Amino acid sequence: MTLQVRARVRRGGFTLAVNDSLPTQGITALFGRSGCGKTTLLRLIAGLENVKDAEISFNGETWQAGRRNLPVNRRRLGLVFQESSLLPHLSVEANLMYGYRRTPASLRRLHPDTVRSLLALDDLLGQAVHTLSGGQRQRVALGRALLTSPQLMLLDEPLSALDTAAKREILPFLSGLSTSTGVPMLLVTHSAREVEQLADQVAFMEQGRIERIEPLREALTRPDSPLFNDEGPAAVLEGHLQETGEGEWQFVTRGGDGRPPVHFQVSGQSAHHTSLHRLRILASDVSLALTRPEGISIRNMMPVKIERLEQSDEHRCTISCRLADGQLLLSRITRQSVEELGLTPGDAVVALVKSAALME
Repeated sequence: MTLQVRARVRRGGFTLAVNDSLPTQGITALFGRSGCGKTTLLRLIAGLENVKDAEISFNGETWQAGRRNLPVNRRRLGLVFQESSLLPHLSVEANLMYGYRRTPASLRRLHPDTVRSLLALDDLLGQAVHTLSGGQRQRVALGRALLTSPQLMLLDEPLSALDTAAKREILPFLSGLSTSTGVPMLLVTHSAREVEQLADQVAFMEQGRIERIEPLREALTRPDSPLFNDEGPAAVLEGHLQETGEGEWQFVTRGGDGRPPVHFQVSGQSAHHTSLHRLRILASDVSLALTRPEGISIRNMMPVKIERLEQSDEHRCTISCRLADGQLLLSRITRQSVEELGLTPGDAVVALVKSAALME
């Protein structure tokens, strides 16, 4: 499937100018600062903006071109905004069933039992909307949108109105939703952490243009990535949690294709029993050694192969290392250390991970 958008929109001193093909696998984040045009682009795709100079097609079907402009309901989209916009006079169950009953039976691919299970909504069905927490309301809004069996979900900063606790509640549900349902999603956000936790691809926007579209893993390998803040570069690894039997937990990367998984010791455990987790590791928390050291408190040590060295600034280098399972791990060390160790691309070394955080 492909989503092709060509448009030029002028609003006062702002111009949105795009001519791009957006990914439609998993979750694609539209990322950039406030005012860069993310929401305008999303509304244009949804058919909520009346723009004459635009051409939009999805999976071979023309949504807009010349005089043709399909209305929102015929584009078969699931829309979720900052505010849940639930129908206040209906119960949770009635809200969920609202779109489902209005979707022709021949188009129904997602059904109530499945969606309620994915979003853990069974215990909320009889409640009135006004009794729900912010995170619960957004879960119901997601469920209502999914039960229209959309061919594309559009999420416009669905977490921005939530407090920290509510975000922690809903993020794990969002993270695996596209994979579980098979529905591609476009997510508007200005939060780098949301991108790291949720996205499969990132479309970086700036001043009304899409500057670059790339897979999340690729975006995280660039030392100058807009995703990085003062903490610097970070690697985000995908895997699952596994109990060691000693009250401790391991994060086990996916492996596959003949590649062995990599194990990380993690403190505590996730409160959410999802099938896929992400582990965030700052490059500054990864050191490198030529051989495996003895008598050291660091528990996470694993062999890696150096793939690329890039100068971060006058004193430091960011080194991209390939784990045994094929995922990338970043290390940021001083240029002096690089020279003393004689590090070059292709070298087999040992990575020492001082700290790793489960993304919740």
